[in-house]
Amino acid sequence: MDSTLAKYLVIVESPAKVKTIKKFLGANYEVAASNGHVRDLPKSQLGFDVNNDYEPKYITIRGKGDVLANLRKAVKKADKIYLATDPDREGEAISWHLLYALKLENKKVYRITFNEITKNAVKESLKNAREIDMNLVDAQQARRILDRMVGYLISPLLWAKIKRGLSAGRVQSVALRIICDREAEIDAFIPEEYWSLDVDLKAKGQKTPVTAKYYGTVDGKVNLTRKEQVDDILKDIKKASFVVTEEKHGERMKKAPLPFTTSTLQQEASKVLNFSTQKTMRLAQQLYEGVDIKGEGTVGLITYLRTDSTRVSEEAEAVARSYIVNKLGEEYAAEAAAEKKNSKKIQDAHEAIRPTDINREPLKIKDELPRDLFRLYQLIWKRFAASRMAPAKYETSSVKIQADKHFFSMAASKLVFEGYMNVYMQEEDREEKTTAGLTLHKGDVLGFEQENAQQHFTTPPAHYTEASLVKALEELGIGRPSTYAPTITTILARHYIVKENKNIYVTELGEVVNRMMVEAFPSIVDVNFTANMEALLDGVEEGTVKWKTIISNFYPDLEEAVEIARKDLAEVKIADEVSDEICEECGRNMVIKYGPHGRFLACPGFPDCRNTKPYFEKIGVACPKCGKDIVLRKSKKGRKYYGCIDNPDCDFMVWQKPSDKKCPQCGELMVCRGSKLVCTDEKCGYVTLSEFSNKL
Repeated sequence: MDSTLAKYLVIVESPAKVKTIKKFLGANYEVAASNGHVRDLPKSQLGFDVNNDYEPKYITIRGKGDVLANLRKAVKKADKIYLATDPDREGEAISWHLLYALKLENKKVYRITFNEITKNAVKESLKNAREIDMNLVDAQQARRILDRMVGYLISPLLWAKIKRGLSAGRVQSVALRIICDREAEIDAFIPEEYWSLDVDLKAKGQKTPVTAKYYGTVDGKVNLTRKEQVDDILKDIKKASFVVTEEKHGERMKKAPLPFTTSTLQQEASKVLNFSTQKTMRLAQQLYEGVDIKGEGTVGLITYLRTDSTRVSEEAEAVARSYIVNKLGEEYAAEAAAEKKNSKKIQDAHEAIRPTDINREPLKIKDELPRDLFRLYQLIWKRFAASRMAPAKYETSSVKIQADKHFFSMAASKLVFEGYMNVYMQEEDREEKTTAGLTLHKGDVLGFEQENAQQHFTTPPAHYTEASLVKALEELGIGRPSTYAPTITTILARHYIVKENKNIYVTELGEVVNRMMVEAFPSIVDVNFTANMEALLDGVEEGTVKWKTIISNFYPDLEEAVEIARKDLAEVKIADEVSDEICEECGRNMVIKYGPHGRFLACPGFPDCRNTKPYFEKIGVACPKCGKDIVLRKSKKGRKYYGCIDNPDCDFMVWQKPSDKKCPQCGELMVCRGSKLVCTDEKCGYVTLSEFSNKL
């Protein structure tokens, strides 16, 4: 290379981005990765000086010495350094830490950001290089130190009062409280009786009857709460004429959904693809950083994945419109861009999550992507395409039918223009019934065929799922896009909550920790207080609030609350869960304990008896070979499978979860495959729908 050419160094966070970005830039650009954070608060101490205006003490993260040494060598050769870490508060802070860790104060250093890893976006960012935004850095510093305060001051208290190894977190403690509050609602719920009353009616000349629902009386809508009400209505209408007294026809538009934000992507991926929030973010990170596509090389397939914005760039808007018009026709393209209006300033510096090029259709690159990566890309692609499309149109019709003093109603809708549904359908779109419309008209007289009166009871609020918890956190203003997944992962890992069939349940340990937090630190777990703290951090980002003001107002109160709790709170002992496994050395029932690698069985007679053994999760199905329990196991590579607890003496194993139902044709074991139960005897081949199958 010509030595007279200027040598430029671009530093990114992830090594995966290096290859993608390198090919967009000329030979005089070097691209290197910091592998995430390079400096942080020390783990062995609080990490900031209470007596010196809360000044943080940053140190090089252990294991980052070699990374920094290599970056320093690259810096020496470079005339200009571009810090290209992620386009958010955390990315800005990493750039700032790199500035000091690499001693770049006297170098030509520029900050660049891009919301998508494409040639145009990367080259455009170089034209718009700027200085590091200290408001963003300070907002991240404030968040980090607030989290450190809560974690390091409260966690030791939980160790002393409950058990070692517990932790408290500023956001995770609020999330736990939200879940506990929902569980308390469910426990306290008292079902209330209500009734529905439908009647089957037939017009003259019709072969099949139509069903009308009870509405009320001439005085208005009536809710049926007792059987006696239903019996009185039936007495009144048995001999009455049923006459159509009101007829309405109209049109209803169903707007296209907005493109994905971090929160809505996590929710939809959970509902549609059954992905955990952690898995969704891991796969989205890969799609953002770059995937090797035949004929194109390594390309970033989606825009930045941590965002609360539904904004779409003008360029992407124009390309999407052109694509939709060419593929489907002018009538399918939206008239104007759909955009969510936010009342708060929330990480809106970038766009919604969308494909970097709508012309890169999912099916064109299906063979280049692993299955789950393809499924997530297809979901993002379809949602974005749909968001730029015209609404769906329905013809609606409704009638009111009078019998004596009572009214019944019927309504129908017919899809007349599919609009965005040509590309993307949500769960509610699929569930919405469409008919050919009503053929009844005002003045029609109908004959009574039969009634269908049913008793119902109100149901308690649903348990949270990962998707609904993320939605709740977002609506309450708790956390930010980057915090949803790690928050849920942390409280799962601490065994404060467990997941069963998507539902989240609080463990005894979680209840005790939450009770203690509510009693000793009510403001920490207060939803409004936490949301207000997020608003203050936004104020730091905007330059209207000083970050150390937040810290200095928060710390003294927290320190005092910890001291009071240390003196006043009683110790709570969590009993270990007793298993049905008998210790072969001393005959006691073994208990389930938690170690660094998960659950294991231990003898409660410790230290006299030190017997331990692996814990296996039984699924309630007997081994077809030996009759002992089938348990969930993991292969050396971490893949789940189901095998006999008596392994290696019994070698039974299957990859799919066995059912407790035997094949009705041959009596062999059946396994769950998606929404179906399949006989394990291939010669039999019996298949049926599982009772747990989800409606698509």
